[in-house]
Amino acid sequence: MPRRAGAPEVNAGSMADIAFLLLIFFLVTTTIETDAGLDRMLPPIEPPETDVIIKEKNIFQVNINKNGQLLADGELIELDQLRGKAVAFLENNGDGSCTYCSGGKKDASSSDNPTKAIISLKNDRETKYATYITVQNELVGAYNELRNRESERLFNRPFTNMEAEYTKQETPAEVKEELKEKITRIQEMFPQKLSEAETSSSSSS
Repeated sequence: MPRRAGAPEVNAGSMADIAFLLLIFFLVTTTIETDAGLDRMLPPIEPPETDVIIKEKNIFQVNINKNGQLLADGELIELDQLRGKAVAFLENNGDGSCTYCSGGKKDASSSDNPTKAIISLKNDRETKYATYITVQNELVGAYNELRNRESERLFNRPFTNMEAEYTKQETPAEVKEELKEKITRIQEMFPQKLSEAETSSSSSS
């Protein structure tokens, strides 16, 4: 009886080359999403020449507990009230030195001037990240609201619009220079002084 021939062998010599080519293909074509994070400008490293004394009334304290509740200057508020409270604080004009604070209430117990006003944000260690980001957006939105108002009054266009055009690579250099002067002027009127206090634990909130 003749012996049955074995199954034909598969030439696997080129499988390693094929796998390597596929690996290169996926590495080249795959895009990895990155989190841009928060856009924040850190203060300069150089310490001030003299000690700066900050009055307590010039600090707008915002606290977020682990349940997402907001406490603004000792008052329990809802998230949709935060921006309005921050705007009122920033342009309060307590000492009457701000000539462009059109909506300032001039409350002597609140901030003296937009250039002196500071917003301090403190959150709990168990605060949800989404809540933290939403609160940050509302506080930055308060600054942008006031900056847009003054930019519209002085330059007939929103501050955020000028800022977006300035950051575009295709914007001509001479236009950028002009925009930079206008942006700097508005930023000096309402400087974004948003600080973050040390995070507290749940037991202390």
